[in-house]
Amino acid sequence: MNTLLQLNTSIFAAHGQSTHLNEAFVANWNKTHRNGQVIVRDFATDPIPHLTAERFQAFLAKPEGRTDGQREIVAYSDKLIDEIRHADVIVLGLPMYNYGIPSMLQSYFDHIGRAGVTFRYTENGPVGAFPGKKVYVFAARGGMHAGTARDTQIGQVRNFFQLIGITDVEVVYAEGMGMGDAAKTAGIARAKGQIIDLFAHVAARDEAVEALAQAA
Repeated sequence: MNTLLQLNTSIFAAHGQSTHLNEAFVANWNKTHRNGQVIVRDFATDPIPHLTAERFQAFLAKPEGRTDGQREIVAYSDKLIDEIRHADVIVLGLPMYNYGIPSMLQSYFDHIGRAGVTFRYTENGPVGAFPGKKVYVFAARGGMHAGTARDTQIGQVRNFFQLIGITDVEVVYAEGMGMGDAAKTAGIARAKGQIIDLFAHVAARDEAVEALAQAA
């Protein structure tokens, strides 16, 4: 079974523009994965706790020495990690707040990036536990920032996923959301057009693979 993990990080939950783009992608994905499973995690309706010294110490404590409270903290983190472990595709809605990622997304990263669990240190640097997965990022911004020094979001997101072993990260931008109705409409239309193109490409690839299989 193919599994998709949908991460909605907008503070506006279902009303966020990045969430709308997530939904557009998932609707197309469902058409091509009839038996697929979609796991939805919405950070606005189900907030991720911010990392504290208490939570960090729970991650570091040896399993046999953890208190009941520490076991509860680790179990919560393990659940988030299991969702990634079982996902083939991860879809991330990414609004820009004050040139950064949503604070709740940082909290999510803090609960997943655990040395010895989702990555390990080696003499050649960290090695992640989850290679071979695909991430689609739908970046919604009020202004026009792609390709500029202000766009620190994408580098941070790519670096984190690379830490846990995921290097295949594709970004779709919807910019100009705060620059008037015309710019907003054009930005959303471009992003949704790219989503359609993504699935057209996948469909063409699958048809080619099927044709080769039949010829063999």
